[in-house]
Amino acid sequence: SPQVQPFLPQWLAQPKRVQKRIKDNLCHIRDVPGIHPHLLKKLQMNGIESFFPVQAEVIPAILQSASNGYLMGQGGYRPKDICVSAPTGSGKTLAFVIPIVQVLLDRVVCHVRALVVLPTKELAQQVSKVFNIYTDGTGLKVVLITGQKSFAKEQEMLVQKKVTGYCSLADIVVATPGRLTDHIRQTPGFSLTQLRFLIVDEADRMIDDMHQNCLNQIVKAAFQVENYSGSNMLFQRTKPGPLTAASSCSPQIPLQKLLFSATLTQDPEKLQQLDLFQPRLFTSVYSEKKTLGNGTETEQDTNNKYTLPEGLSQCYVPCDLNSKPLILLYFMLTMKFTRVLCFTNSREASHRLFLLVQAFGGVTVAEFSSRLSPSERRKTIKEFEQGKLQLLISTDATARGIDVKGVKYVINYDAPQFIRTYVHRVGRTARAGKVGIAFSFVLRIQERRFLRMLRDAGIQDIRKHPVKGNSLKPLVQQYEGALCKLEKTVK
Repeated sequence: SPQVQPFLPQWLAQPKRVQKRIKDNLCHIRDVPGIHPHLLKKLQMNGIESFFPVQAEVIPAILQSASNGYLMGQGGYRPKDICVSAPTGSGKTLAFVIPIVQVLLDRVVCHVRALVVLPTKELAQQVSKVFNIYTDGTGLKVVLITGQKSFAKEQEMLVQKKVTGYCSLADIVVATPGRLTDHIRQTPGFSLTQLRFLIVDEADRMIDDMHQNCLNQIVKAAFQVENYSGSNMLFQRTKPGPLTAASSCSPQIPLQKLLFSATLTQDPEKLQQLDLFQPRLFTSVYSEKKTLGNGTETEQDTNNKYTLPEGLSQCYVPCDLNSKPLILLYFMLTMKFTRVLCFTNSREASHRLFLLVQAFGGVTVAEFSSRLSPSERRKTIKEFEQGKLQLLISTDATARGIDVKGVKYVINYDAPQFIRTYVHRVGRTARAGKVGIAFSFVLRIQERRFLRMLRDAGIQDIRKHPVKGNSLKPLVQQYEGALCKLEKTVK
């Protein structure tokens, strides 16, 4: 029977297509209209001369939506919400940092006007670092709240109590959901009533049930009526809804949502929950025309839901449970792989594998897991980036969205169970137009399901890469020794 096609709202059915090939479609920063000279200078100081396609499309769209300053425009014009679905490493962060800093440059009073919510501490740190670079010298204040400092310390960073009431110390807040909700509930004077931009990065993960509540709370806080009278009443927002003569006569600050993700859900019901206003979708996720040998083009509609980095080669290694560790050691020691990021499906598995590789010897290895403190994690990443570590073993939770520079190989030691997990893992290499290789170790019983999962997602260019038993033989004796050693330490 023909598949039932879900009815897609127009904006999902006809998104703005963004060029997928990063390298061929760079756009010089001076060719993107309307960027402030201060920001152009900062970009060049940071060695950025060109924008990636996503940035070149999205930056002007956000700037244009704020061309009337922060207030609701003439005739109650309200800016459209924006969704961006583009592969990891395609430059989503700058795509919102630049326009937001620019829109806020001429603010007079400090209020929280931009709020960026991210699923993990590492991502939040990464994003706040980028904001700090571009707000430097502008007087705009960026505050990071992820629970790494004490709650009281964060409160001091956010608000200051004065005789006349509270005043905000932050223009831009970068936060993780849990800590943010705590401040909304418990920090006197922390107000989102002047919020102009709500940016949700890694949106697919933030729409998940546990964070949905957080997003609802932000929106509720943004539309709260301030309880003290005064000039503020003038800019009181009305709940978003149909425009009425009354709602469009007083100037208001509109709240605009910007969603970014590598795997933005196409599920209309989930997006419905976000209550988006006339959204525009920018996506580089689509089927490309393939040119046949004879020069004719065929539209190859494999329904590509996900885009992978262009410089990525993908292989899978059929194996059994016992040969998995040996194949990893063979890649590291015999094939001399370096800069390898290796994924397991659980914290225990990554810890065991780490101990095993360590006991075997000859490979500089570290584990990257939620056991480590944030400072230890930073140190580990730095050592990996400097080439002091050949192998980094990690779980998905820890590595989500992290920009580890110079990953040459991603190894899925445990085959991922979901296509999203696969896309995010392999997207840690071949970033920003570079090349990289991903190997997935697949047990014979998983092989059919794994390949079908990729095929259903339109990923067809994965090659089989068998490793012969006799190439593993030289490692066996030392490996058994390592196992014994490990048994002892575990006991």
